[in-house]
Amino acid sequence: MSPAAIDALWLTVRVSILATVLIALIGVPLAYVLARRRFWGHGAIDLLVTLPLVLPPTVTGYYLIVLLGRRGWLGAPIYSATGWSIAFTWYAAIVAATVMALPLMVRTGRAAIESVNPDLERASYTLGRSEWSTALAVTLPLARRGLLAGIVLSFARALGEFGATLMLAGNIPGKTQTVPLAIYTAVQTGESAEALGLVLVLTGLSCIVLIASSRLGGRI
Repeated sequence: MSPAAIDALWLTVRVSILATVLIALIGVPLAYVLARRRFWGHGAIDLLVTLPLVLPPTVTGYYLIVLLGRRGWLGAPIYSATGWSIAFTWYAAIVAATVMALPLMVRTGRAAIESVNPDLERASYTLGRSEWSTALAVTLPLARRGLLAGIVLSFARALGEFGATLMLAGNIPGKTQTVPLAIYTAVQTGESAEALGLVLVLTGLSCIVLIASSRLGGRI
């Protein structure tokens, strides 16, 4: 593989890991709230989180540009204050991967948390534990397999993110070009050997992640 392809591989791994960390930090509490709380706006939040799962990735990427672009709702004030824009940087690739993979974490985690017997939580309350203490000591440990599955699925989804990344981060070799974008470029330019090499590497990496998840899940 060319140096550009190797750069794309390392960027993809870095983006996927950082996006997965963000997804776990955001997704687990959000899944718990959606599973155990009922409040005004519950359905709207659920819809908003799930929407990237059904929208075309380019549509989600467009919304991200409208929000975070140099002239976006949030991007414009940030650019005016700092002279910096997240668009067309590798940070944008992290944001795109996080947004696209978060629904998998939330939906899988929510299903796992809802499967925990509420009687066990009520027993914890009678022993004087608060709700969040019960969540940390009882609910989340019992739902750990589902949560782990959500994290792994999110990582795998982040590895393959293409459309939203192309829209928000662009396809800049050595800067924002991830493996899916590098494969697209290689196919477009007729570099079939490099495209095949990247495809095999990405497939192998995905298989390793899924096998490791299966073995780890069996030990929990």
